Amino acid sequence: MSTPSPIPAAAQAATAEHCGHGLVLTKVTDRRGSAVWKATGHKGTAALKVGRGDGADITAREAAALAALKTDYFVGGGVTHGAAWLLTDWLEGPSTWEVFAPVRTDGAGRERALASAADLCGAVAGLHSKGWVHADLQPSHGIHTATGVELIDLAWAWRPGWDQGDDFNGGMTHLLSPELAAAIVTGDKPVVVTPAAEIYALAGTIWTCATGTWPLDYKTAGIDPKASTPHELRRHIATGRIPVQAGRPWPDLQDVLLPVLLDDPTNRPTAEELGTTLGGV
Repeated sequence: MSTPSPIPAAAQAATAEHCGHGLVLTKVTDRRGSAVWKATGHKGTAALKVGRGDGADITAREAAALAALKTDYFVGGGVTHGAAWLLTDWLEGPSTWEVFAPVRTDGAGRERALASAADLCGAVAGLHSKGWVHADLQPSHGIHTATGVELIDLAWAWRPGWDQGDDFNGGMTHLLSPELAAAIVTGDKPVVVTPAAEIYALAGTIWTCATGTWPLDYKTAGIDPKASTPHELRRHIATGRIPVQAGRPWPDLQDVLLPVLLDDPTNRPTAEELGTTLGGV
């Protein structure tokens, strides 16, 4: 078996044991200090992530969160000579973004998309019921498998008392609730992501999947997001004055999401309530 040199020996051994003989490793991504391989053997398929440099801390944090959550698809992880790794079962199925692709193309597949959106809400509700938040929800972080939705990329997952690290900045900037953006701008640590702030990101994620655009209308607000730094964007979002996009390609769905994006945090539904409402659209 030929193993790429960036993979620590402990990770190689764990992957071989889990997947079996005839192991084939195919690199899927390699960015920001973390690389992911798809590992296939006679016993099954897995995903192996290895982080180095800044990616090592993030990968180690994700492995710790998956272990603490007793996530079904988590196999193992460790830190070896400055490199962190984690091994999970390979999750077969489309992301929420991919499920909504026909909707964005020509409005087709809405029934399936609605059911998938409700399922995503159910997965987030399950996480919240354990006292955790994902803290980085976005269109590609829900995988719709044959047995349900699995949330991935849990490096920033958090619960009270959990050490999230000092480099967390709220997850996807374009999906930050105004109150969370304001908390980040102040620079106080740790950044507390409340379930209500996560519901904003959840609604924004579904909005983005359905329309192909971020919920906030930067152009109307006179903001060029490509010319702005993340910190500058967070300062704008914190004001709560950026309007939501006016386009309504799917008004029945967007009319459910719009109040979540505009209401005071105390008026936002729970993930379970949002899923139930979406199921009735």
